[in-house]
This record gives sequence, C-alpha cells and structure tokens, in this order.
Amino acid sequence: MKHIVILGNGISGITAARHIRMLSDHRITVISGETEHFFSRTALMYIYMGHMKYEHTKPYEDYFWPKNRIELKKAWVKQIDFEQKTLLLEGEESVGYDVLILAVGSEPNKFDWSGQDLDGVQGLYSYQDLEKLESSTTAGIRRGVIVGGGLIGVELAEMLLSRDIQVTLLVRDDGYWGSVLPAEESALVTNHIRTHGVDLRLNTELAEIKPDGTGKRVGSILTKGGEQINCEFVGLGVGVHPFIELLQETSVETDKGILINEFLETSLPDVYAIGDCAQHRQPPAGRKAIEQIWYTGRIMGETVARTICGDRTPYTPGVFFNSAKFIDIEYQTYGQITVPLEEDTDTFYWEHSNGQTALRINYLKETGAVIGFNALGLRLRHEVCDRWIKNERSIRYVLEHLKEVHFDPEFFQRHEDAIVQSYNSTHSEPVRKQEVRKSFLGRLFT
Repeated sequence: MKHIVILGNGISGITAARHIRMLSDHRITVISGETEHFFSRTALMYIYMGHMKYEHTKPYEDYFWPKNRIELKKAWVKQIDFEQKTLLLEGEESVGYDVLILAVGSEPNKFDWSGQDLDGVQGLYSYQDLEKLESSTTAGIRRGVIVGGGLIGVELAEMLLSRDIQVTLLVRDDGYWGSVLPAEESALVTNHIRTHGVDLRLNTELAEIKPDGTGKRVGSILTKGGEQINCEFVGLGVGVHPFIELLQETSVETDKGILINEFLETSLPDVYAIGDCAQHRQPPAGRKAIEQIWYTGRIMGETVARTICGDRTPYTPGVFFNSAKFIDIEYQTYGQITVPLEEDTDTFYWEHSNGQTALRINYLKETGAVIGFNALGLRLRHEVCDRWIKNERSIRYVLEHLKEVHFDPEFFQRHEDAIVQSYNSTHSEPVRKQEVRKSFLGRLFT
C-alpha cells in the first residue's frame, strides 16, 4: 500500500482522490491551506451575492471523507523535498509520500501596474479572495473599476452590482472578450452588459492605480488615455496563471506551468501534475498547452488515478467545450470557434431580434463538416454537439436535425425554424425544415 499525497483540494485533486479510492486501497492524504473541504469554486460569486452559503457549495457531506478513508489536512506547504519525498508544512510539521500529485491551481495575473498592491485591489480565484472582497466592499464603497474583459471580469461586475455598487469595466479590445468571441457575439454580450448599468469602456487600458489620501488604499485609476476614474475598489480580471512559486529552485521542470507528458507525469518519478497548474509538453490535438477549465481538471484527476493504480492511461480530453454566464445570458461553446476565422473554415451565424439569443456554426469549406458551435441564450445538448463534431456531420445535416440538439426547458421558445430560414435565405440549396416534436403539455397548450 502506497501513501498518495495530493497537494490541492480543487476539482482535479479531489477527483484524483475519489478515483484512487475506487481503484485501490492506497492511503490518501489531501493537503490544502485554502479550505478544509472541497467546494465549488464557480459558486464563490453566489456566496457573495447572498444566493448561497459556503456550506451549500460543498458537493459532499463532511462524513464522506472519513467514510472513504481520504485524510484531509488543512495546511500550507512551505517546501517540498523531492529527494526525500517529504513536504514541510507551516508550523514545521512534515508529511512523507510515496506518490505526489501536484494540483495547486492558479493565481490571478498582475502586470506590474503601479499601485496594484494597494488595499482594495485584487483578483477573484480563491476562498481567501472572497473573504478579502467581502471586507473591501462593505464600508462606503461607491464605485468599483474592473480591469479585463473575460469571465472573471463580468462575474466581479455582477457581484458588485448586486450590492448597488457602480461598476466601470475596462476592456482593451473593440468588444467584450474580443480575443475569444467573434465580433457578433462580442457585440451582443457588450450590449447586454451595458443594459445592466455597467459603464463598459472599450479600447481602454489601465495605466496606473492611485492611492487615496491615506496612501494605503486605492482612490482612483488612470487609463492609458489619460482619464482618471475615482473608485474605492479595483478588480483584476485579466486572467490567471499556473501557481508554480512553490517549485522555484527545485528539480521539477517548469515553463509557464508544471511541464507534463501525456500521462500527466512531471520530470520527476512518482510526481504528477494536474489541473490549472499543469502545462502539456505536447498538447492533445486541438487543445492548448494550459487549459484552466473545470472539466479538464476532472478528466485529469480520473486519468492520473488510473495510471497510479496500474493502468497507465494517456490524457484524452476529447472535443473542446466550455460554458459560462454573462449576467442573464447563458453561453456554450463546442469544438473550434477561432478568432479570426481560419482560412479553410466557413461560418453560419443567426441572431434573434431580441439581441440576447444567437447560434454560430463553424464548418469546413471543402467538406461542409461542422467543427464548432457557439450558443448564446439557448441551450444545446452536449452529447449531440460532441457526436456531430466527432462524426464530421455536415452543416446541412446539423440544420436538418437541429431539433435534436435543443435543450431548453418546457415552454421555452424554439428557434429551429427561424435558424433554418435564415440559412436558406443566403444559400442556394435550401435545408428542409424539421417539425419540432412537442411534448404532451406542449401539444395540450398549442
């Protein structure tokens, strides 16, 4: 029986622990200084907004851990001695291991802005960040400035708005998340954010964060265009990077993240890295070297468990997907939606007149095979999108069977006919419309 030590209790580390337990009788210890128990990181915003309490974000009851013989240790690690296979904890306690899994996550980016270490300036990643945000925005805060047009930026904006704090959002691109969203989707989301009272500034970059009269807390920011905006809080939503500080001056090979092979093995024997902190030496086809996404962390946890328990398994994440929410608009993406569009790719885009619902389908010019979907304000079935992309279904096939992918609840408006009609209006060979099969209640009230 080996002692498996997992450093980090996020989705990657906990998935690894659960699957190692299912596959073996190894001793398992999970170490984290952030929280005692695993929690849903994406729910941090809902704790702040009063929709949930911390205990509601724990996917497992507290009795789950002793029942499954998974030891939890709440502690920060000061140093790792890879030669002696020992972790030194704060307080000078040490823990030995036979196999070590590094699942240490990410930390928010900073870019050497003057004033970025003032009180009231922070990102949002950890539970400690949530506590800091709670403390920073409770006393007379009138305005917050959010820097960055990504997912964290819009989450921070929505959080502050929930407490009637005015928000200015600085985005350096021509539209919100312009490096990821095509122009039409970016414009749709930009308009939606503005309708919720966010002062969204496009083509605007942060130059400096200025202190207030005490010299300790933020009092304003200065843009590169020379505008000064008074504020009592600055949220940094300019992405995250792998946390590798603990590995400086050690023998583990790192670049931007901890370098791993297809089996999630680092440069050292019996040491693995998974989740946000990992960087693939040779990424799987169509994937990035670093992917800080919830489900890829889960897949890495499952994969490393099989390898450690004797079934050496390569990491295969499959077709890319992700989902998010821009205030009231749900967003899903599958496959390859690149900005700008690749030369061998064509695209079909439909948008509803309500300005909150859209569908994009990318496909290869030569074969018509669908390679990617973007959905805003409507829900697509994951398994259907995944299957169509893997099976290289044509754009015509997808549109003819569009009803199969629709996943909105009962009584939601269906858009298949309008989408097909829009496609037919610009293509010489029309796609036949499919009858939407109604449920019993749908037929009853038609």
